[in-house]
Amino acid sequence: MEDGPTWAIREAGEADAAALALIGAATFLETFAGILDGEAIVGHCAAQHQEAAYRAYLASGARAWLAEAQPGGAPIGFALIGRPDLAAAEAGDIELKRIYSLSRFHGSGLGAALMRCALDAAAGHRRLLLGVYARNERALAFYRKQGFVDVGTRQFNVGGKLYNDRVLARPLAA
Repeated sequence: MEDGPTWAIREAGEADAAALALIGAATFLETFAGILDGEAIVGHCAAQHQEAAYRAYLASGARAWLAEAQPGGAPIGFALIGRPDLAAAEAGDIELKRIYSLSRFHGSGLGAALMRCALDAAAGHRRLLLGVYARNERALAFYRKQGFVDVGTRQFNVGGKLYNDRVLARPLAA
């Protein structure tokens, strides 16, 4: 990879729903193929990573940032924050719903840059929460480096099959 980023990040809007859906499905498949049940992955992506799902998130007040390869502008990652739906959520919390990037861009600083976008937008909230597959060691290490700590667990439905997640939180300055 060349020196410096080969990507740019911008806030996403409703017109970006198709790009968010594409990168959401692609990165979910890339991350979990061979780890989770294949049929469950297909079902999950068909339901959770469709254009309408991202339009609904954005219409409900969620915010997203889209990373695009440079040159060309192909979508390669994104972060999405919104109202929490985790049992561990308390008043004043916000949730990092998704933070994904294609593996080719891991180690480029993209994940940290997307996290900065989410943290900046979460300013004024008490904590930033997220759920992560309990056996996704790479993601867990990244979140710990970003200041997240364990606050609970949950079961996450992927295409009709339940998997164990950890729920993490990062306190935010008031």
